[in-house]
Amino acid sequence: MPNLPELPDVVVWSIPAFVVLTVLEMVSYRIHPDEQAAGYETRDTATSLGMGLGSLGFDLLWKVPIVALYTAVYELTPLHIPVHWWTVLPLIVAHDFCYYWSHRSHHVVRILWACHVVHHSSRRFNFSTALRQPWTTWSVWPFYLPLIALGVHPALLAFLSSLNLTYQFWIHTERVGRLPRPLESVLNTPSHHRVHHASQGSYLDRNFGGILILWDRLFGTFTDEDEPCVYGLTKNISTYNPLRVATHEYAAIARDLRSARSWRERTGFLLRGPGWLPERHPAPDGAPPPAGDGSAPVAPGTAGRA
Repeated sequence: MPNLPELPDVVVWSIPAFVVLTVLEMVSYRIHPDEQAAGYETRDTATSLGMGLGSLGFDLLWKVPIVALYTAVYELTPLHIPVHWWTVLPLIVAHDFCYYWSHRSHHVVRILWACHVVHHSSRRFNFSTALRQPWTTWSVWPFYLPLIALGVHPALLAFLSSLNLTYQFWIHTERVGRLPRPLESVLNTPSHHRVHHASQGSYLDRNFGGILILWDRLFGTFTDEDEPCVYGLTKNISTYNPLRVATHEYAAIARDLRSARSWRERTGFLLRGPGWLPERHPAPDGAPPPAGDGSAPVAPGTAGRA
């Protein structure tokens, strides 16, 4: 193991700022209400906070085997990247590239979406929404394994992840309009992220970048904000129970798997896009269709959610 400088957990250090910004945003809606903005709602905010607190505990659980695997790969690789300012800056970009593909995959593969859907389950868009984090992040680790294999120490990867997550807090707001064009061209901004959280068809599965929006422009997933956003899922859930919010899509997948008539359908329910339904003749005796993922039914093979 190289001698690494002590790397802070940026998320933990940023918690006071998260609290202050959230309170200020709440107060701003009290002082200057905006009929076009979703604002805050007590039960929704409480659910987001509960999801955030729960994710801290579950993340510790998932990190035990993941860190062990990362450490084993790091020990086997002959490459060890030193920690200097001139290595950290390009690694932030490299990490964001991996984040883009992780994020995009978690929107278009249903079993991965079952983890990420939690973050999109609120019909509000504010700083508390940023805290609505999943409890099943076991599905994220493979996307960062190439960085470990290239010599990024697991502790450095954790630092890069905390930087990325912390940056994304401030873009969860309707109170910030468009930034100057040079910044909008390069960075993920509140305007770009509002599109990402919107549920109307033209905005679905767009703007996946974490810190940079360059990946979306490069890989054809960028959409500019040109109409008001409707937040949430294409078919919203009604519960505010954190446990149900965390698991509702896994339950829907289980129902669909029980209804599947072949291994091809079972594979489709797991690996095709959210909202995918098999092509079938009408169900006999008026039997109901598969449960779906909490999204509106769409054509087979497409991703039908926000």
